[in-house]
Amino acid sequence: MTTAQEEVWEILRKLAVSSEETDRKLKEVTKAIGRLGNRLGEFVEEMVRPAVVRLFQQRGIAVHQVFRGAYAERDGDAMEIDLLVVNSVDVVLVEVKSELKVDDVKEHMLRLERFKKLFPQYAGFRVMGAVAGMVVAEETARFAYRQGLFVLAQSGDTVTIRNDKDFQPVVW
Repeated sequence: MTTAQEEVWEILRKLAVSSEETDRKLKEVTKAIGRLGNRLGEFVEEMVRPAVVRLFQQRGIAVHQVFRGAYAERDGDAMEIDLLVVNSVDVVLVEVKSELKVDDVKEHMLRLERFKKLFPQYAGFRVMGAVAGMVVAEETARFAYRQGLFVLAQSGDTVTIRNDKDFQPVVW
């Protein structure tokens, strides 16, 4: 092998090592971003959780319990609810996002339709829906409102219900 060929092979070897190192670092960064995203989601849920008690009580919905991460699995179907707000006759399913999008609202509507099948202990309850986010675009808020959902959003250092006082939620 000539010196030029040896140099080419050495360059190729270094590139391969460099590529492997880049891939490893990229995987580490991806994992770190995923952990950060999860922590941001937890942060938003922890902002919303105490606020739902006050906000729903102001709207005439008593709150006896708030469950975080309620999960059910039945007949090959499964569902997780970010916040499940309960009293003796009402259940409010709250979907929480750092940035709420229209697709998140649509997904939550499907969740509401399947809720009583997966959580039969609430079959006789009035089931309502709510969506919450740190960032909620006006278009998304209007869409959720038109679907009959409560819209909770960050306002300054607190969370508020963006629905007007005349709003009547859809009951499932």
